Amino acid sequence: MAVDPPPAAVADLDRALVPLRAAPGAPRWTPPARWHLTLVFLAEVPAPLLAPLTATVGSAVAGAPALSLQLAGAGRFGSRRRPAVCWAGLAGDVAGLTALAGRLADAARGVGLPVEDRPFRAHLTLGRWRAGQDADADLPERLAGYRGPVWTAPEVVLWRSHLGPTPRYERVTAWPLGVGRDQVT
Repeated sequence: MAVDPPPAAVADLDRALVPLRAAPGAPRWTPPARWHLTLVFLAEVPAPLLAPLTATVGSAVAGAPALSLQLAGAGRFGSRRRPAVCWAGLAGDVAGLTALAGRLADAARGVGLPVEDRPFRAHLTLGRWRAGQDADADLPERLAGYRGPVWTAPEVVLWRSHLGPTPRYERVTAWPLGVGRDQVT
């Protein structure tokens, strides 16, 4: 389940990455069309659990306020010696987004789906460094001052990942933010 930044925010961040894309030790960049803010990662959702999940998530999202967000700064997961993920950070209603992520994780657990048991950290994955290749762990620092446009998150989206040589995402359903009742689009 994720919140998707709007095209203007994606385009702005994409432009900010232009000077870094070919830098020595850069990660393998994720295409901007696949950028989203993961709130809860779910492995394969068995078909019999999809309806209970959508109902429970609808309740968890109902009444959640619209969230004002901004892509801001960058960092990495992994150590300086072995960086793993280059990410963009967030500013704005991060506390609200974190609370929403917690409710969504509880909803998924409530229908029997496994959810990672680690604190939520709001970020947008920009790229991944491959093990054994040169990696510039300081590269995210070049985006430390980045501040993209402010935007309002309109919905939470359930995406299905299709892995393989050309990974893609399929939109399963979505729940609007900032409304007072369950509503699935």
